[in-house]
Amino acid sequence: MILNLLQLGRVPYGEGLELQQRLVEARYEDRIGNTLVLLEHPPVLTLGRNASRANILASDQFLAYRGVEVHEINRGGDVTYHGPGQLVGYPIFDLRSFTPRLGAVEYVRLMEEALIRTCGDFGVQTTRVAGRTGVWTIAGGSIPEKKIAAIGVHIARGITSHGFAFNVNPDLRDFELIVPCGIADREVTSLEREADPPPAMEAVRNAVARQFGHVFDHQVLWVESLADLLPNAEAARKPVAASADL
Repeated sequence: MILNLLQLGRVPYGEGLELQQRLVEARYEDRIGNTLVLLEHPPVLTLGRNASRANILASDQFLAYRGVEVHEINRGGDVTYHGPGQLVGYPIFDLRSFTPRLGAVEYVRLMEEALIRTCGDFGVQTTRVAGRTGVWTIAGGSIPEKKIAAIGVHIARGITSHGFAFNVNPDLRDFELIVPCGIADREVTSLEREADPPPAMEAVRNAVARQFGHVFDHQVLWVESLADLLPNAEAARKPVAASADL
């Protein structure tokens, strides 16, 4: 099977939501195959279906001063931060296209596996933690595990949206705005902090795409642009902006 890979650079979060809606509908109607969108967002906080507003530690006034948007969305999970230096992935998959069909839990575990393998590509050993979705560094001695990737998904009519946020080289101080994923007793970390030498974002994007292809047993096909993926009037209706500074 083919996995379309669409890399978009830095995209405002609202445009990313609209893009997902368009791709989900196209996947449901079988106008596109399974697709992985990789991008970054300007600073934004997102609250999933199970989120508590109390886990946003900064005031609305301070967030506005910092230019941090807040979005309430339909993925699972609590509050998450997105920002420059964090690789965000939106797999738009039809779980019915796999044999056997993937269930929600198995799908999330496979995403975790792809990210665990990606970390391993850069010499960083990571794992799962029971009861805590995402990818974590391995605890050692008195040092507890740290979260390096968050996962929150939405599945409707068998089609997935939202996905993962993988800390490559973000400013980790921005996570002080929230209680990440509602977990107060563990820190977050990044590949920049854990890997030696720290990898470039481009290398991480390529590794993530390769590992998603391996784990989900798809051949990865790089797509030049959204217009190539959706070559019709719908794709041209509102182009998704992407900066060239990544």
